[in-house]
Amino acid sequence: MVGTAPAAEEKALEAALRPKALEDFVGQATVRNQLSLVLQSSRMRSTAADHVLLSGPPGLGKTTLAMIIAAEMNAALRITSGPAIQHAGDLAAILSSLTDGEVLFIDEIHRMSRPAEEMLYMAMEDFRVDIIVGKGAGATSIPLELPPFTLVGATTRAGLLPGPLRDRFGFTGHLEFYSTQELHQVLRRSAGMLDMRVSEEGFAEIASRSRGTPRIANRLLRRVRDWALVHGVDQVDRTAASQALDTYEVDARGLDRLDRAVLEALCTKFKGGPVGLSTLAILVGEETETVETVAEPYLVREGLLARTPRGRVATDAAWQHLGLTPPAQDSQASLWDE
Repeated sequence: MVGTAPAAEEKALEAALRPKALEDFVGQATVRNQLSLVLQSSRMRSTAADHVLLSGPPGLGKTTLAMIIAAEMNAALRITSGPAIQHAGDLAAILSSLTDGEVLFIDEIHRMSRPAEEMLYMAMEDFRVDIIVGKGAGATSIPLELPPFTLVGATTRAGLLPGPLRDRFGFTGHLEFYSTQELHQVLRRSAGMLDMRVSEEGFAEIASRSRGTPRIANRLLRRVRDWALVHGVDQVDRTAASQALDTYEVDARGLDRLDRAVLEALCTKFKGGPVGLSTLAILVGEETETVETVAEPYLVREGLLARTPRGRVATDAAWQHLGLTPPAQDSQASLWDE
């Protein structure tokens, strides 16, 4: 049996590191400024804020922004997720219990069922839903009025949202990956809350391995804290941060075990590719979806892996990062002509 206390403590710590106000939110300057105007206008008009859609890769602060929206509007926050709403009745039960001005946050909103999406159209636009009672010829529709509320939807795949749903959001913000300087600010704030002593070089080392994502930066900071505590290190400098992250198999470019396994399989077993996704997943012992959604996006963004019509290909930068010698250029030149 495994106790739940460590997991609960970790979740509580992660929640404590989230900024509570928009002015404390680091990065995403454009989205933050635009959202500030939307919220200020709503407060001046004493109305619920417009519905907000936040899109972008995981870990950039969509859930945190939803919490901040509720706090800025001095409203209650209701949190659910798209996969949890599989029937229109599930959504109707949530909507009917909302209070005036409440913020409803739906994470991964693109994964809602189609019947629930269609019910959400009327709820967002007219603040009412039609409840169907009975079946067949005896079925009747009962309109249910809803109090004004603010829907905050978060999605990592905005392209999967149907147009009618996307168009009903009054404000749409796309979150970008963070720069190293912005992650430096995130880490400095988090280190203060964790009562850690970290040098500027130590912050820079952790930030450079955080893949442009605050969630990863805070997670690595907590692991560095564990390493420093066990090894009796009072102040984390660049050397200590590097040794700690090397222990957790996070290299200088932020690649973890799975990322390196993908590149090594490509380079050592298939001379750089091309290799099909399913074959690559079998080689690294992971599911196809895991390789495609977890490892590939960062490898492609870093220019270490490329997708071609014939399969995945390791770039020259991948060979250099692994310290291997790439094959002759002539043998791979045809791959880029596809």
